[in-house]
Amino acid sequence: MNETSYFYILPFFGDIRNIKFIITFFFLIYVVGVLINSSIITVICLEVQLHKPMYLFICNLSIVDIFFTSVTVPKLLHMLLSGNHIVSSAQCYTQFYFFCLAGMVEEILLFVMAYDRYVAICLPLHYHQILSRRNCSLITFGIWAVAILNSLMVVSLLISMSSCHSNVIHQFFCDAKSLTKTTCTASEMLFVVLNTEMSMLAGIPMMCILISYGKIFSLIFKMKTKESRKKAFSTCSSHVTIVSIYYVAGPPEDSSDAEAHVGLVPGHIGSG
Repeated sequence: MNETSYFYILPFFGDIRNIKFIITFFFLIYVVGVLINSSIITVICLEVQLHKPMYLFICNLSIVDIFFTSVTVPKLLHMLLSGNHIVSSAQCYTQFYFFCLAGMVEEILLFVMAYDRYVAICLPLHYHQILSRRNCSLITFGIWAVAILNSLMVVSLLISMSSCHSNVIHQFFCDAKSLTKTTCTASEMLFVVLNTEMSMLAGIPMMCILISYGKIFSLIFKMKTKESRKKAFSTCSSHVTIVSIYYVAGPPEDSSDAEAHVGLVPGHIGSG
């Protein structure tokens, strides 16, 4: 069982200058992101013509984006404003759970959206049969169910590990890499599960996306007219852009070694 009752979050190294600018910057990014995604969800829900598979998945993607920022940014702003960087273990693991959940949903959604474009371009006559309202509802429910259960399993494994190293987290939120650094009984099972997670919920969707677009572009280049090719490209260009940004940027990494900087926070080291 995890013995750490709290963690100390260090989002930045050294003295923080222009703290007001940093707070304002993150606050504006958060507000703009929430407003844009909320607007997308509202428009899709209110506009009957947008009640189509692709827009259903876009709506879910917007919900996930709100999840991502709401899980991390408000807590970061609270720490910067209050100066209190201590979070309880319950808060830390809850934050990691929802971050993990959002990440899994987004990765699977990006693959499903790629499949949607594949069916629309390569199998247009079967589009409404394959991606019917019932099938889309089942797919959406399945994505969230898998992500919820999978996140619970990962968090349960992390909680079961005993903490004996520094409880300082050199990151602006509680992530898997930082949490595993605080444990001293990380079992082989944990690393097997985490590696399996990476391959199944990151590698496989990316591979399927590449296969889908390989077939899409192969068909597009075979089209005889320029207008047909232009129309086909326009139907998937936005999704290609989203996928490119997501996989090029990648998930946040903890580039520091927690034990190398324990001297920065005297009195907040140990098992709590």
